[in-house]
This record gives sequence, C-alpha cells and structure tokens, in this order.
Amino acid sequence: MADPAEVALSCEAEDAGFQLLAVTRAASTNEAALKAVLAGADRFWLVAEEQTMGRGRHGRTWASPRGNLYASLGLANPCPAAKAPLLGFVAGLSLAEAIVSLAPALKPAVRLKWPNDCLIAGEKCVGILLEGSNGPDGRRAVVIGMGVNVLTVPEGLDQPVTALGRHGRAFTVERLFERLSARIASNLALFAEGTGFAAIRERWLDHAIPTGSPVRVKLPTGEITGAFAGIDGDGQLLVAREGRTETVMVGDVFPLAADADLEQAARAG
Repeated sequence: MADPAEVALSCEAEDAGFQLLAVTRAASTNEAALKAVLAGADRFWLVAEEQTMGRGRHGRTWASPRGNLYASLGLANPCPAAKAPLLGFVAGLSLAEAIVSLAPALKPAVRLKWPNDCLIAGEKCVGILLEGSNGPDGRRAVVIGMGVNVLTVPEGLDQPVTALGRHGRAFTVERLFERLSARIASNLALFAEGTGFAAIRERWLDHAIPTGSPVRVKLPTGEITGAFAGIDGDGQLLVAREGRTETVMVGDVFPLAADADLEQAARAG
C-alpha cells in the first residue's frame, strides 16, 4: 500500500516544473486537480491512496480500493481546445512506457487499446479519463486522470481485468508513479501543444494492439465488428470492414481474439 509521503516525482518531472500533492484520500483526484488548475496551478499532480467517488468514462464509476495508483495531472492551457482529446494518447503511451521500463520482459504483452486503455495480454490494467473546464479568466484547465490496477482489480466490468502485481514484483505505486511522471514530462514536450502529435501517434501505434486484430466496437448507435487499422492524424479509430476503412470518433473497442504470444510473455514477466 502506498504511503503518500513516499510518492515522489522523478527528477525529470521536477526539472520540467511539475508539482505533486500526495494524499491519503480524495473524493475524486480529477475533480480536485481541476479545481487546483482553475485556481492557478499548472503541471499539477494529485495522487491519492484511495478515491471515494472515482469517475470513469461515459459517467461510469471507477472502483478505487487501496493498493492501486490513482493520479490526476492538471494542466493549464496545454494546447488548443480541439487538440485536447489527443492528450489521452500522451497519457496512454507514457503509462505503457512506464510499465515496460519496470518489467522489460512484458513489452510484447503490454498493448494500448483505443482510445484510453492499456492491456496486459488482453486484460485491462489501466483506465484514463480526460476532463476539462474553462475558468472565468479565460484559463483552460485540462485534467488527465489515470487509474492503474497495481495490486487489486475491480469487479463487475464488461471485460477481463488484471493487476500489474500479477506480472512481477517490480510494480509498486511509488515506483510506477516515479516512472510515469518522467515519461509524461518527456512526452508532453514531444507533443508540443499538439504540433508533435504525429510523433506521439507513431510511438502509440508501436504499443497498440496489432494492426489487423479482430475487434468489436461499441458505438453510441450500436456495434460493428472489423479489424483494427490504426488511428488517423486526429486520433480517430480506423476499422477495416467489408472492404473499406471506417472512421470512428466515439466508442469502446473490445478485441475479439487473445494473442497466445502476449499471454506467454505475460506469464514470463
């Protein structure tokens, strides 16, 4: 279980001007970080041992028992509003890189799934939630919330889940956050307020589920099946189906086939 006093930023994050507040309990790290940015903070991390009112995408609740990482990064005017959704790819890439840095043998098994999930051998271990708000002074606050199953997994989800601790002893909340803060600092610089998304996209695709993987995509209006064909320059999902490539702006992706090589790598890790 993480001790807030032991959670610390990396040297890279400190040098880049990031700040950290680690607490025992928060209602929602996203909500608290958003308020802090609207009040004048920037590059502000809030990390909590547990959340009592954690939030997920599409209004879902996010179970937040102790033993996992609950972190939100608040940014002031990080990019043009139209580019803000792309920050989810910065976060996903950074998390994948942080995980692999702690357990290099897991690299073949760690996969990013559009838009904001990270999997190990097909099982979800990370959730990411972006939220934003405009202050009366014109300040645009964007918060990237990240929940990582380090020791425990939530119940009742519509997809298989895992915890990092099942894949090696290298994973603790403190070590993971230190690596994550370093990768976020580097990748935000690469993102360059949106002008560097092409480089982020290329690296994100290197960690994504393999191109051609069969997927089911749950849309607001129904479901489609096809093959994962990547993401475009605006971060939209590309799905190959019935001889054409379709673009998806909003939805949830569910891989339809497990990769035996990924499962073997996960066991080896």
